[in-house]
Amino acid sequence: MGKLGSAVYSRLVIIVPYAWLLLFFLAPFFIVFRISMSATAIAMPPYTPVFSFSDGWSGFWDNVSEFSFENYGFLIDDPLYFNAYVSSVVIAAISTFLTLLIAYPIAYGMAQAPRSIRPTLLMLVILPFWTSFLIRVYAWIAILKPEGLLNQLLLATGVIHSPLIILNTNIAVYIGIVYSYLPFMVLPLYSSLEKMDGTLIEAAQDLGCPPITAFWRVTFPLSLPGVIAGCMLVFIPAVGEFVIPDLLGGSETLMIGKTLWNEFNSNRDWPVSSAVATILLMILVIPIVFFQNAQAKADEQGR
Repeated sequence: MGKLGSAVYSRLVIIVPYAWLLLFFLAPFFIVFRISMSATAIAMPPYTPVFSFSDGWSGFWDNVSEFSFENYGFLIDDPLYFNAYVSSVVIAAISTFLTLLIAYPIAYGMAQAPRSIRPTLLMLVILPFWTSFLIRVYAWIAILKPEGLLNQLLLATGVIHSPLIILNTNIAVYIGIVYSYLPFMVLPLYSSLEKMDGTLIEAAQDLGCPPITAFWRVTFPLSLPGVIAGCMLVFIPAVGEFVIPDLLGGSETLMIGKTLWNEFNSNRDWPVSSAVATILLMILVIPIVFFQNAQAKADEQGR
């Protein structure tokens, strides 16, 4: 009876995350994919057909037969969406790289700090989360605008003689993304670096390895799990970011989040918007699945 109970308990533990994914990932994805196969209509909701069992199974399958991939063909024909996808991936990749360059020294310094002050440093990293994300982005408008704090400081110190135009450019978008997602990069890096055995560095130095070489051959490879996790946590939400490019970017800042918002709210073209969202999800999920499979094979070969 004890073994039976433990077996049931272990299966319940496995079922819970799968049920969570089914309820909060697969079900919404199915709804969005269904809408992407529909046609625009002046109605509420603004698309047809709609799954309905009011006429029984025959009416249900009649609605299913009306679905088509026409919206996906429209995305292929219109270069706006392709350019938006490419621009979003490029901006997210550059922002992720810049975030990594800034976050790694911070995480490394935290991991090397005395244990007594590490909790304080960790709290300082998490502290921005106590403020609304929207307020933090709005604050950068006051900092980056031509008469903002940054230009006033540079003008007062004589570094520049005329205000810099940063707001409503891609540079402002990079600044906003790096600032907003920096904690997501620092935390997994700190977790990996904090667990690293310091005697490995001492052994490398005893064998004549210079500090820089020891870092690239010992420290950085051991921190790769944190680097990969941090890059995923920054890159994935940055690709679909809407608030930052909308508030800090200009009219030339093309990202798929802004395009998706315009289709949903301005054009009220829910089917095309759903097709855009479905392709965006595929762009993000497929590489992650391939990466996880490659990591699993590498772990099996390592064993």
